[in-house]
Amino acid sequence: MTTDREPALDLFDGPERQTPVDAPLAERMRPQTFDEFVGQEEIVGKNRPLRKAVEADRLTSVILWGPPGCGKTTLAHLISRYTKGHFVHFSAVTSGIPELREIL
Repeated sequence: MTTDREPALDLFDGPERQTPVDAPLAERMRPQTFDEFVGQEEIVGKNRPLRKAVEADRLTSVILWGPPGCGKTTLAHLISRYTKGHFVHFSAVTSGIPELREIL
């Protein structure tokens, strides 16, 4: 039996996919691989420029821009999983210049 804090196991979940049951739905359902990522095939599809750079760990810098819900955060999470780069989660909406200076 699971408690409120233990992740519920699912037939299709692997250990790398377990998230706390009280995590937001978007976090629990977030794609974990490029193959699970839907959309933007022209840049993240197999043998496409961004995906090749990420999988080879040769990405220098990238700016993700777009409307809410288009996959920017998910793509950033995928890039962080595939590369050895240092990533800092930062929201320009909820943070300001002092926080940005601290990160840099």
